[in-house]
Amino acid sequence: MAAGKAIDAIGKALEKQYTRWQPRARYKLAADPPVEEVKKLCNHCRKNAKSERVLFHYNGHGVPKPTANGEIWLFNKVSYTQYIPLSIYELESWLGTPSIYVFDCSAAGMIVNAFIERQEWGSGVSSATAMKDCILLAACGADEILPQSPEFPADIFTSCLTTPIQIALRWFCPRSLLRDSLDPNLIDSIPGKQNERKTLLGELNWIFTAVTDTIAWNVLPRELFQRLFRQDLLVASLFRNFLLAERIMRTANCSPLSFPLLPPTHQHPMWDAWDMAAEICLSQLPTLLNDPNVEFQPSPFFTEQLTAFEVWLEHGSERKKPPEQLPIVLQVLLSQSHRYRALVLLGRFLDMGAWAVDLALSVGIFPYVLKLLQTTAADLRQVLVFIWTKILALDKSCQVDLVKDGGHQYFIRYLDNIQIGGDQRAMAAFVLAVIVDGHRRGQEACIQSGLISVCLQHMQAGPPRDVQPEPQLGPPREVQPEPQLGPSREVQPDPQPGPSREVQPEPQLLQWLCLCLGKLWEGFPEAQLLGLRENASSICSPLLFEPQPEVRAAAVFALGTLLSLGTESLRDGPVYDDYDDDDEKSKAEQEIAKHLLKVLSDASPLVRAELAVALSRFAVGHNKHLKSMAAAYLKPPSNSTLNSLPSLANIRSPTSSYTNASQFMLSSNVISANHGPVLRVGSESNASAREGRVSTSSPLASASIMQGSPSSDGSSQKSESRMSLADAASNGNLRLPRSKSMDNAIYAQCVAAMYALARDPAPWVASLGRQILGTIGVEPVVTKSTRPTGGAGQHRDSSVPSVPTSLPGLARSFSWLDLNSGNLPITFRTPPASPPNRQSYLTGMRRVCSLEFSPHMRTAADAGLADSILGSGGSSSSERGLLPQSTMYNWSCGHYSRPLLCGAPDDEEASVRREERERLTLERIAQCQHSNVSRISDQIAKFPETGCEVGLKAVLLHPFIPIVIVADEKETVRIWNYDEEAQLNVFDNHDGPNRGISKLCLVNELDDSMLLVASSDGSVRVWKDYTQRDKQKLATAWQTTQGHRPGARSVNAVVDWQQLTGFLYASGEISSIMVWDLRIEQLACSIPSSTESCISALSASQVHDRQLVAGSGDGSVRLYDIRTKEMIVCTARPHAHRIVGIDFQPGLDPAKIVSASQAGDIHFLDLRNNNMPYLSIDAHRGSLTALAVHRHAPVIASGSAKQYIKVFSITGEQLNMVRYHNSFMGQRIGPVSCLSFHPYNIQLAAGATDGFVSIYSGENLQAR
Repeated sequence: MAAGKAIDAIGKALEKQYTRWQPRARYKLAADPPVEEVKKLCNHCRKNAKSERVLFHYNGHGVPKPTANGEIWLFNKVSYTQYIPLSIYELESWLGTPSIYVFDCSAAGMIVNAFIERQEWGSGVSSATAMKDCILLAACGADEILPQSPEFPADIFTSCLTTPIQIALRWFCPRSLLRDSLDPNLIDSIPGKQNERKTLLGELNWIFTAVTDTIAWNVLPRELFQRLFRQDLLVASLFRNFLLAERIMRTANCSPLSFPLLPPTHQHPMWDAWDMAAEICLSQLPTLLNDPNVEFQPSPFFTEQLTAFEVWLEHGSERKKPPEQLPIVLQVLLSQSHRYRALVLLGRFLDMGAWAVDLALSVGIFPYVLKLLQTTAADLRQVLVFIWTKILALDKSCQVDLVKDGGHQYFIRYLDNIQIGGDQRAMAAFVLAVIVDGHRRGQEACIQSGLISVCLQHMQAGPPRDVQPEPQLGPPREVQPEPQLGPSREVQPDPQPGPSREVQPEPQLLQWLCLCLGKLWEGFPEAQLLGLRENASSICSPLLFEPQPEVRAAAVFALGTLLSLGTESLRDGPVYDDYDDDDEKSKAEQEIAKHLLKVLSDASPLVRAELAVALSRFAVGHNKHLKSMAAAYLKPPSNSTLNSLPSLANIRSPTSSYTNASQFMLSSNVISANHGPVLRVGSESNASAREGRVSTSSPLASASIMQGSPSSDGSSQKSESRMSLADAASNGNLRLPRSKSMDNAIYAQCVAAMYALARDPAPWVASLGRQILGTIGVEPVVTKSTRPTGGAGQHRDSSVPSVPTSLPGLARSFSWLDLNSGNLPITFRTPPASPPNRQSYLTGMRRVCSLEFSPHMRTAADAGLADSILGSGGSSSSERGLLPQSTMYNWSCGHYSRPLLCGAPDDEEASVRREERERLTLERIAQCQHSNVSRISDQIAKFPETGCEVGLKAVLLHPFIPIVIVADEKETVRIWNYDEEAQLNVFDNHDGPNRGISKLCLVNELDDSMLLVASSDGSVRVWKDYTQRDKQKLATAWQTTQGHRPGARSVNAVVDWQQLTGFLYASGEISSIMVWDLRIEQLACSIPSSTESCISALSASQVHDRQLVAGSGDGSVRLYDIRTKEMIVCTARPHAHRIVGIDFQPGLDPAKIVSASQAGDIHFLDLRNNNMPYLSIDAHRGSLTALAVHRHAPVIASGSAKQYIKVFSITGEQLNMVRYHNSFMGQRIGPVSCLSFHPYNIQLAAGATDGFVSIYSGENLQAR
């Protein structure tokens, strides 16, 4: 062949080889070009390529080596008799960026070194950018020459880059076991095509791609791997083949170089896997060539690699080395025979945590699973939805590509298939919620696909359905072949879609249906109108009473997003306009507000916080009317009957920076001129609904809007400009302006609800409530603190008042401020009165779990409640510049970012501790029941210097550790270790003005117990980590009683906790006993007290399920069993005076009780046999202040204000009396205010009005 033709043939062969890798590119061949032609060619290519990458391949065989300055050699223009140098700098200036250079010549490393030196000389952003956009591949080092062995072709480097399979096999054959049996020339005749994986050549190319990708991913930094192997197909192909070139040419003492520089890869263990797979495939080559009808048998390479990956999943973790097979799993997704198993293993890997999702995305999994959404294979649905759930839980930005490719339709069809389980469809709802979250194109696409109708239909109950079990993410199984993944095609809908059923949907599905709709409506007025037309409010409102707090909160979120914000601009603060004149929309929003107000008394702070966020939206959209409503009672006419009512005082929260009573007043922007016609809301009118009456018998009043009354401090202050709407409404004297668009009753109820939220026991909810009041022009009046410092004041900063500024949101109960831990188990169980069979006893215990909030993948943009709101106590104007944002969605997303396929890890230490406590409890119960207590007088501990400025109101002994807990009248809680006589912790229960302790209880005493502190105003707060100094955390808080009887100054709440059922019973100056179910954080029922007097004492049975006994102010006692229809079992009136204490007698008899009145008489009753006492004791003479009954031992104790305690047996025998002795060795005891027995030991704790605490033990006390 002539020299000219040879050059052309080499050039055309090179062009053909490159075309195989990038068939759409345009190639220009320049054979022995002069400098001018190269310049023209480079400029032409850059002009055509625009911003695309340009490849420059230099074959420098037969010309001198590059110079140290980075110059390559070309020919002169005329005679081709001279070598003309061309600097890499000039070449780069012509070719521009981005570009890739291949230099196949000896000493090619010279060019790379010169390029790097030039970049080091350069400075600035342009130099760094040019350096990053230029890629160089050199055949050998600066001091090396190309191999000239007959084993290799002359252009071995180019051959590796363009024909890697043939070169790899030719190099491997002489080194394999096939060297004697396989003719190397057969390699050029390998049947098949590279893009057909069922052929021999396609299988080899597929394995080679997986091996080189795996090597690169395991060796290269993540950013460099993404840049070289995932951003450009041509660059990725060249670098895969470059790894092969390094392996082959290293055997010829050549070290190919690149820029950016790659670490050595020629000895990576995956090359051994390639050799083995190649050998297995080549062993079939002679047979395939001899008989074309023989079917190629695939290599076990991918099966073995998947097995290796599965082994890693069994033992791997975030702390260990990542699985090197992850890129192979990605490649296996291309094969329908391995696809299901690969997806299952991939799902298990993604479930290991956010780090695993990040690794999978870094390896390039996204486009593969996006393409799989086009498949119709039913067996892949569950695992695909699961994988997308884990991906979107970490990376929300994927929503753009999902909508662009129409992937949202796949999840809508999956959600609409009622034959799929609810938990699985909840994942689809989550994916759709992420798709529409802040993404207008996603919202529009989902609306066009009918997502609103689908969600609303599946929120409602339907006829029973047969759920076809979805395949589990478990071991691999045989799957039927499915069509090869190809271009987008029409996908048939899943069978039997629709909402035809009667069963109630699963809670998690309901939660995410609400959240999905809320995100669809959020910030999208057109979607809100569609939701209103679809009657969304009526469909969502029943979910406000679901037993799961998460569902209730999600329903509040969805209804809140249906409320429009009008034309306000939240960027620079709200700009309030007149409300929209559209009466239909206005009435719909009023109806939504009525529904929302029903959850004001919900026990879950998460629900109440979402209510506050929803009401803030309502306050903006209806701002004019709400401001007028606030002005109507805050600044009434001078002749109004409101002037005689108490001022609106003491509405504050523990998070506030002011420590005295605060008042609310109108801000200067409220128009307080003529409000138009006024409407009296009172009891005289019969048209209460039409005139906007807010009465204490209305549902609004029962929802805690009319709660409480002014404190004694504030009730004496009369002001014409300030008063409480709740107080005014409860007195029936509220004068309201008439609205043109709706009854004033709705606005009055909303304003009253805002005040109730501002006084919420949970400080974070109260902060939101104050912020809403600021929206309607009511702001707190800050007064200087007059409260003396000292005592617990020095510790106050470490308890409730100081909510961290980093608090990202609100949480499910029992875990409010614990932002960095996992799920918190809540167990309601207690030992029985007598030790039964251990097995039946343990199986009868109940464990109730409550979710815990933890901030997962939250950024400053979606940080839920504004930090400025929670970080400071006051409601400044800057805080009101932004509306509070819901945290429900972000918190709920955290569920899917945690592992779902494996249960929570067992806490072995906690399990061992619990078993030990169970054993110890049963032993001590038996000892108590058979004890023969002769006296309880041995004073084992005393704390005369407690630091209490006021008298003690409650005392409690921990059942398993030597700890005594006391609380005084100012609700300061102190914890001591009475063995070491050391104070462990002291903190304020709250920082509000209305103070008074009602009860101390331990929740989950067998586990890591929590301290329940009930206040006399009916509020309850539950504390975690209460024994750790300054580390106590408020788990939850809510108001247990709503309002009080006419004429009563306060609620005077009485509370008791029943561990067996998880019920909290509360009553007081109200006409009923409230039964709260803490498992679902909801009011279980309300028991009519059946008495004209108040409930003054209350005790729940710790042995018998759902039984309690109550004593009244008129001396009557009542036994209740909430399992019965009537609830009340029997009634007796053994006393003539107010009952101070009441409890069940030790033992198993559910009707035997002990009661004591303030007159000093103690009665023993058997209510089911006789309404009269069978035993009476005249223990004290008009000075009985406390009664304690041991849970299991036959002993009771009573305390007197005259500084003595009497101990009796249950037969009425006085065992001993503890008196005050003024001698040096005598016992000191103050006026007794509270008593409490140890539940499992014969120990008695007593608290006095002078702050003195004593602990006494019986003579037969068992060792602790």
